[in-house]
Amino acid sequence: MKNMKSRFLDKDWELITEELHDRGFVVVPDILNKEDCDELVAAYGADNRYRKTIVMERYRFGLGEYKYFQYPLPRLITAIREKVYCMIAPVANQWMQELNMDKRFPASHAAMRNLCQQHGQLEPTVLILKYNVGGFNTLHQDLYGEIYFPLQIVVLLDQVDQDYTGGEFVITEQIPRAQSKVNVLKPNRGDMIVFTSNFRSVKGTKGHYRVHMKHGVSPLHSGMRHSLGIIFHDGLS
Repeated sequence: MKNMKSRFLDKDWELITEELHDRGFVVVPDILNKEDCDELVAAYGADNRYRKTIVMERYRFGLGEYKYFQYPLPRLITAIREKVYCMIAPVANQWMQELNMDKRFPASHAAMRNLCQQHGQLEPTVLILKYNVGGFNTLHQDLYGEIYFPLQIVVLLDQVDQDYTGGEFVITEQIPRAQSKVNVLKPNRGDMIVFTSNFRSVKGTKGHYRVHMKHGVSPLHSGMRHSLGIIFHDGLS
């Protein structure tokens, strides 16, 4: 935990949030070390940590499996959730201001959770995902209810091109009156991707406009891939 906090504080958050604002996503390297990642992967089979297991193909979400954590979350996950939220909430609020939307988000994650609770959204949406060979995740957005925070994170728990091949993280941008743009990311183990859950603000010739974005995972060619998904708003039961 101490090492994670040090790595977190060592990052250039001004530069990170600037890139996040301008692109709708950013990769932050080395948030977790190998031991942190291995511990989360090893605990995947511990039923007492999770409230629900989803088999993706049953819902046509893709091919793979994920598990939602239950409260209380592991301390490491809670620390990441609270610290990252405080850093990126200004980006979300800047987008809302630029798009002339009357929505604003609290400065702390505790206040965000309280807002969710007021609307009956009580269940944690933090999850861990597992893909085997051929596994993939279709393009989607993680909104979960009336109240949602427009940014989320994924931390890779295995090493690409060592523990698995394929399985790239894919982000698409639906640009108005144009073809969609695809971003393909290959982060290393322990790297964190911060990205929009819904849309981002883009400045055009006539002011700012929305660019809607979705994310997914391309098919695995070999090995096994685990990732930790941290969504900042809670969901309905």
